[in-house]
Amino acid sequence: QVQLVESGGGLVQPGGSLRLSCAASGRTFSYYGMGWFRQVPGKDREFVAGLNWGGGSKEDYADSVKGRFTISRDNAKNTVYLQMNSLKSEDTAVYYCALVYRRGYSRAPSSYDVWGRGTQVTVSS
Repeated sequence: QVQLVESGGGLVQPGGSLRLSCAASGRTFSYYGMGWFRQVPGKDREFVAGLNWGGGSKEDYADSVKGRFTISRDNAKNTVYLQMNSLKSEDTAVYYCALVYRRGYSRAPSSYDVWGRGTQVTVSS
């Protein structure tokens, strides 16, 4: 079983940047999908970015973050990152990473097998 721990959240001014990390521990499959999601009170969890770990390379982004956010991975560290640039107040949310075993990433939260506890990102002056 894999455990996921997010880190790197915090308070940042509009236009600023943050890099979130999602560290995976425990045994993993050689191929799985990783996704970043975010959620604000009263709203459904929203897809942000995703990639495949192992197999073919694939990256995808929600329209709201295209050109500003970048998802990446470090295989040696079993860590996936979300680089967030040009942050807006609308990006304020709890950000979660998630893993789906032996499948590619998905935009649907229900597809994922393992979730981190989340890290708060607040964009404000």
